[in-house]
Amino acid sequence: MKLIVALSALFASTNAFVNNNAAFTRSNTQIFARQPIMAGNWKMNPTVEEEALDLGADLTDKLGEETCAVDLENEMCTEVVIFPPFPFIAKVKDVVEEAGITVGAQSMFFEDSGAYTGAVAASMVKSVGCEYILCGHSERRTLFNDDDDAINKKVKKVLDCGMKPILCIGETKKEYDLNIKYEVCNMQLSNDLRGVTKEQMKDVVIAYEPVWAIGTGLVCGAEEASKYISIQYFAFYSYIM
Repeated sequence: MKLIVALSALFASTNAFVNNNAAFTRSNTQIFARQPIMAGNWKMNPTVEEEALDLGADLTDKLGEETCAVDLENEMCTEVVIFPPFPFIAKVKDVVEEAGITVGAQSMFFEDSGAYTGAVAASMVKSVGCEYILCGHSERRTLFNDDDDAINKKVKKVLDCGMKPILCIGETKKEYDLNIKYEVCNMQLSNDLRGVTKEQMKDVVIAYEPVWAIGTGLVCGAEEASKYISIQYFAFYSYIM
């Protein structure tokens, strides 16, 4: 099993995705068996296609020489993934792909097709070049009422379509203050990954995004996040084994 923890520090993204560098024993090789990932969620920005293409071009100028496409022979190569709004995905991909930057979708619906006005299927975003899909983002959970059952269906649908889900987990400020962050995130992991096999986990990215550190001015420090991710990793590793 390989768990990948994403690091997000890219343009419009404010998520606290943390790369865990803590010392491990037997699981150290497994958790870092894949290349590091830097992921940036554009959310509902920018507002017009021209600005989205300009943002993509600026990104390639800033990161093009320091990043590369996924290369199994180069372990130090950082995979960069961006998540533009749906209408801009295809054209932004054309702008950034030569620099080795991957595009993903910010969400999707777990059905393949049907009478679901306004919904987008995993196969649709895959057909325009997406390799990743965010699942369980805190804003999807709170503003759009995505519950764990829906998130679990999304994760499994993304995997069934041959893409990689980035599962976002994290506690609220109230849950943090009550010192139940481990319990909250353990519950999210167990519910959202229900039915996902150990073999499928090699394609799953776990992103820790403490909700209390998003847009509040509060900061989740690297040391605190790394310690937290270490505990979560071993708890979940024991769970699926």
